[in-house]
Amino acid sequence: MNRETANPVTGDPQDIGSSDRFVVRATAEGHFAWLRTRLAIERTMMAYLRTAVSLIGFGFGIVQFFVNFHKIDGESAARFPHAAWYLGLALIFCGVMAAVFAVREYRWTLRYMWGPSFAPIAGMTKEGRNTPLLATSIVLILIGIFAFFAVLLNLV
Repeated sequence: MNRETANPVTGDPQDIGSSDRFVVRATAEGHFAWLRTRLAIERTMMAYLRTAVSLIGFGFGIVQFFVNFHKIDGESAARFPHAAWYLGLALIFCGVMAAVFAVREYRWTLRYMWGPSFAPIAGMTKEGRNTPLLATSIVLILIGIFAFFAVLLNLV
């Protein structure tokens, strides 16, 4: 069901579900609102990465703790000796997947923000500007994959 409304500038009918449902005016207020939104996207991405780092690090830490725990004299054998290994792998996997999904969402949102609807207020360049956040995310994903396979193949 398509609903239509009148465009406030031209008075022509427009589809509410279309991507051009906003009227963007090139004003200082609009540009600064766009910048605030862009910085909010960056902060959200950094929060996702902090969560991913925590999951990967905690998973790796659990595995290392319980691998070395049985070496302590006087400690009895664990009831489920591989439970910590499975839990660590699961946490590392969740951290890597959180980073992958965060990168996907980040790229999609930036493409939308630099799209034709917001071009009048977006900025100085057509293609947009990138921050080191995307490169950091990719490095984190690679480290997480390495940690996953190091634990999976008992390399640590």
